[in-house]
This record gives sequence, structure tokens and C-alpha cells, in this order.
Amino acid sequence: MTAATRADDDLCFRPATELAALVRAREVSARELLEAHLARIGRVDPQVNAIVTLDAEGACAAADAADAALAAGEDVGPLHGLPVAHKDNHLTGGMRTTWGSPLHAEHVPLHDELVVERLRRAGAVRVGKTNVPEFAAGSHTVNPLFGATHNPWRHGLSAGGSSGGAAAALAAGLVPVAEGSDMGGSLRNPAAFCNVVGLRPTPGRVPSWPAAMGWSTLSVDGPLGRTVGDVALVLSAIAGPDPRAPLSLSDDPAGFAAPLDGDLRGLRVAWAPDLGGLVPVDPAITAVLAAVLPVVESLGGTVEEACPDLREADEVFGTLRAWLFDATFGDVVRRSPEAVKETIRWNAAAGAALTGADVARAEQAHTRLHERVVEFFDRYDVLLAPTTQVLPFPVELEYPTEVAGVPQPDYLSWMRSCTLVSATGCPALSLPGGFTDDGLPVGLQLVAAPRADRRLLEIASAIEQATGHGRRRPPV
Repeated sequence: MTAATRADDDLCFRPATELAALVRAREVSARELLEAHLARIGRVDPQVNAIVTLDAEGACAAADAADAALAAGEDVGPLHGLPVAHKDNHLTGGMRTTWGSPLHAEHVPLHDELVVERLRRAGAVRVGKTNVPEFAAGSHTVNPLFGATHNPWRHGLSAGGSSGGAAAALAAGLVPVAEGSDMGGSLRNPAAFCNVVGLRPTPGRVPSWPAAMGWSTLSVDGPLGRTVGDVALVLSAIAGPDPRAPLSLSDDPAGFAAPLDGDLRGLRVAWAPDLGGLVPVDPAITAVLAAVLPVVESLGGTVEEACPDLREADEVFGTLRAWLFDATFGDVVRRSPEAVKETIRWNAAAGAALTGADVARAEQAHTRLHERVVEFFDRYDVLLAPTTQVLPFPVELEYPTEVAGVPQPDYLSWMRSCTLVSATGCPALSLPGGFTDDGLPVGLQLVAAPRADRRLLEIASAIEQATGHGRRRPPV
């Protein structure tokens, strides 16, 4: 490796907050920053397979325009000049969006969807699209069009999903910021597998448009980054109200970009290593995360084992997800079943079999769950738990069928550590939590009260600074 290559790689692994400041001060040009990332993509991505569509020419033109805007003294956005890759289930005007499905292999949307549009308006430079599972269903990123995304920490292992391409691209230094979506863990699971930070915001914090079911709280868009500060910076660009999104929250998004207060003195922390006995977890994961608890206490927090009552969360998530899947995929499943993977057919069929009474019971349970969670967070400031129940697994495996010796009945069961939390509507973040003895990343999941996204980021930032697990680089 030449000295120039090492310098470019060092630039590619600097926090996005630092890079944004360097570009704004014109100490590094947007074009120089882009070229460093394009060079690293060319060297590293053939091993990782994170970026499945690349538009180097268009990115160079956008970077040049970003530099011209700075030279002219124009006001610029918080992500000005930073390369970004978009999840391949998010519409990108003029760039193909495939959802990882042969049915959409050549689909080129005319317009950006809202999260993409907001990143562009914030000054980010679009370089391409990141890999997803077919139709972004499941937490392992593999599809018939592009194959599997490999974990930058160990080739041959899963990068998680469905935002697996995004998390792998961040971990490998291919982009400084990325975005994704999360229904049952799709921002948190890949962040844990790849040792980056993924935030599932409170529903409505980052409005989704267009959306077939705009009142659903299950799937949310959100940011990924290598640091909590980077995630907060991206959130400041993509949060905020939009009248077309009925759940969107009206808070000023600029507040997320303010420096994060790391004071945890007096923090009331609940530790739930198996979410109240509801989920099996690989003992290697809980062993790693147990070492974080003394760190939290050393920062002034009080830790005790406790968990909200999540017993109805399975019914809520399973029913509402199936209902959403039938509404989203039912027609294509009935029209072309052979063109859709079996797990989507199964989930859509479960939705088609639901009755109005089934959905009503789930909504009633959802309401009760919300009330119990709100009461829980009157007593605690944050809940800590494992992000994933398993470590990264071989890419040839569609999904784990066993966790800690417990058989898993379907493709959702092995990620219930995330799906149960999704049902609560709480903001949840996966933070690098440490490494196993053989060097695999482990994610720590932090959950806060509904709408307490800013406080969640502050707590995560303090733990991040004290542990330093996110500063390690993968071997790629």
C-alpha cells in the first residue's frame, strides 16, 4: 500500500462530522473526498459487495458542483460534499432501484423519495445504492440479482440486513454516511453485525413518503454512521415534518446536530439480557455486553436488571407485519409466486388469512403495550439489551434456525430481540458493544421512551466515548 493510499484510507475512516467541517472550511474539497472514497470502493467493495449500483460520473459532477457552491460563498447544508449511498429499496430519481428483485432489475424511478431528497438537499453527494435482501425482507442481505453482502470483519459471514449493504459500506470505509429502514431490526441488526451505529427513530421522526400505508408505525427510515455523532448529524438532515406523512413529528430537526451531552450521572438504567426471559441469546453475546455495565456505572449510572412487559409484542408485530406484507406484496405474490422468495410468500399469506377481528385485537394489544412502556420509562431512563441474539453467520445460511440451542420456527424468530422493541414504538439504537474472543462484533441495543430520540443519542454517545469499541477498523 502506497503512502497516498494510506492517506486516502485514513480520510475515508474519519467521522462524518469532521469531514463535513473540513469540506465546509475548504481544507478538503468535495472532489478530493469523493475520489478517496471511489478509490477505496474500487479496491475493497469487490470483496464486500455492499454497493450494487455505482455512478462515479454523476457523483463527480455533484462533488464539483458542491465545491463551486462553496467557492461562491453560498449557504450549504449539514452534509455538504459528503458521499452517501442509498438503500436499494429507496427510490432514487434517475438511478435504478431494484429492491433486490429480478422483477425490478431495470426499474429507474423518475423522482427521489423523501429521505433521499432530504439528503440531497443537505448537500450529500450520491454515489450509488447499497445491497438489500429481496424486497428488503429479512435480516440477511442476499438476493438473486446481486448475491450476498459479506461482513467486512470476516469474509463469508453475513452483514445482517435489511440495511446490510449500508452498514457494510460504512464499516469498510466506502462511504461516511448512509441511510436505511427498519421494520424488525433492519437498521439495528446490520449495525451490530458490522460494528457501526444504527438508529431506529421514533415513528414519524423521519417521515416516509411515498408510503402505501402511511399510518403504519412498523417500518421507519433512519440513519447509520460510524459514530453516534455522525448518526445525529444525518438525523438532523432527514428528520422533520412533512404534510404528506401523517405520523411525522413537528420538532425542529436542527437540534439533533447540537453537541451531545455525555453526562450520565444519576442515569437510571435497566439491563435486560434476554428481554425479560422472552428471547434466547448466544451466551457469547451476553458475556461481551456484561462488560459494558461497569462502564455505565463508572459514568454515574445506576444499573439494575429490569424489562418492560413485552408479552403482547409478538402478537402486535406478527399480526401488523403480516397485514402490511399482504397489502404490499399480496398482489405480486398471487400474480407471480415463483418470482418471490418463499419467506415473503409465507408472510403475505399470513396477512391474507387475517380477519378484521385479528387486526383489531393486535391494535388493542398495541395500545396496552404502549401504556406499559410509557410507565416503564417513568422509572428508567434507558433500557439496555442485546441487539442480536446471534453472531454473524455464514452467508450461505438463509437465516438461523437455532439460537442458543432453541429451535426457531420461522425467518423472523431469530431477530425477536429487535422485533419486540419495534412493536413498542420506542426509539432504539445499536451501538458497538465489544468483540468476542475471536474478533466478531457485538451490538448493544439502547431503547428510550417514545420521542426521546435526542436523549437516546446523548446516552449512546457517552457510552461510545467511554468504551471506544467503534474506533476499531475491520481487516478489509
